[in-house]
Amino acid sequence: MAVTVETLDKLERRITLSLPAEVLKNEVDARLKKLARTVKADGFRPGKVPMNVVAQRYGYSVQYEVMNDKLGEAFSQAAAEANLRVAGQPRISEKEGDAPEGQVQFDATFEVYPEVKVGDLATVEVERVNADVNDAAIDRTVEILRKQRRTFNQRPAAEGAAEGDRVTIDFEGKIDGVPFEGGKAEGFQFLVGEGQMLEAFEKAVRGMKAGESKTFPLQFPEDYHGKDVAGKEADFLVTLNKVESQNLPEVNEEFIKTLGLADGSVDALRADIQKNLAREVKFRVAARNKAAALDGILKVAEFDVPKSLVEAESARLVENARNDLKARGIKDADKAPIPAEMFAPQAERRVRLGLIVGELVKANNLQAKPEQLQAHIQELAQSYEQPAQVVAWYMSDRQRMAEVEAVVIEANVTDFILSQAKVTDKSVSFEELMGQNEQA
Repeated sequence: MAVTVETLDKLERRITLSLPAEVLKNEVDARLKKLARTVKADGFRPGKVPMNVVAQRYGYSVQYEVMNDKLGEAFSQAAAEANLRVAGQPRISEKEGDAPEGQVQFDATFEVYPEVKVGDLATVEVERVNADVNDAAIDRTVEILRKQRRTFNQRPAAEGAAEGDRVTIDFEGKIDGVPFEGGKAEGFQFLVGEGQMLEAFEKAVRGMKAGESKTFPLQFPEDYHGKDVAGKEADFLVTLNKVESQNLPEVNEEFIKTLGLADGSVDALRADIQKNLAREVKFRVAARNKAAALDGILKVAEFDVPKSLVEAESARLVENARNDLKARGIKDADKAPIPAEMFAPQAERRVRLGLIVGELVKANNLQAKPEQLQAHIQELAQSYEQPAQVVAWYMSDRQRMAEVEAVVIEANVTDFILSQAKVTDKSVSFEELMGQNEQA
């Protein structure tokens, strides 16, 4: 019998599902009989519990289970017969009014996928960036490696704290004479000149000697992460307990070999850094150009987005946020009151892009090819000490391979958009690409 589909809104539909009452009853009876073979009850041997006892204990849950299964089957069959592409899960409720004799009826309300129409890609304007690894970037990385292996020696008592020193301090801040949360610490360490503290705080500590105390005013920025103190002025009392100067290792054979390079030469070190930075630059350039291409495609594709998909994506983002809090050691992170609404714009954008990407892939044969998957995994593995093990790790798990496939497909879509769009090429510095600045 033909399925009648009622249109409620742009993407919302409703169909009526009819189930024979006798079929439901027979299935419930069959499952209860099967359950009776193993169910246990006081006063009865296993398998000898009377059916009326089994039905009394488990009848409701079995009926619920059967109803869910049969409604799911009926909905899937009806959607297939009507050639509907269902988005999300249907909302099923008992149909109002009298049902035909021997039948129970339910309304299934759901959304369908929209028809995604992508406009003329030739009108899309995209800025494509490129970047190179220069000597300055390599020098900067060498300095980072040196700092990662630096040691500290206590300064003589007569010497004050200077740039690069590690200081140990006690401090207490007050606003209008009242202490505030997070404004007090003892035995607190930071490195002078590395941006770990506000500039005004570091300026006050510079030149202080061990055992000295100082009181100074500090103006918190308007955009300070601590909203309770943002934009306010505090008075700080700081006592400097210890000053330690840093010692950076020399870039010699001994130092280079500690980095895992058997050669031990400066040329080998710089070549290895250049290779690793080039790989990172490639990934970051690809990510930035992908974002630019997808931002552009959003402007020429208009369609309604299923609310159910946005809600599901918002819920997923909330779960990710809770997992992130949990990973940071936040207590009761799984119960954190994170409203899904705050992720709604991000969720809608993701869903919209997903639908556009899917349409472009289908229309232009942009699926990931086996050789592309293999090449991407090989490239990822090169940054590890045992590349072959990393390749095997990816290849052995379907979920990880699905993630790789998604990345390759997005790269294919990006390349396709760039091949059709109005592209402006722009060279950016290594520092800009990596999100660095001169003071970092």
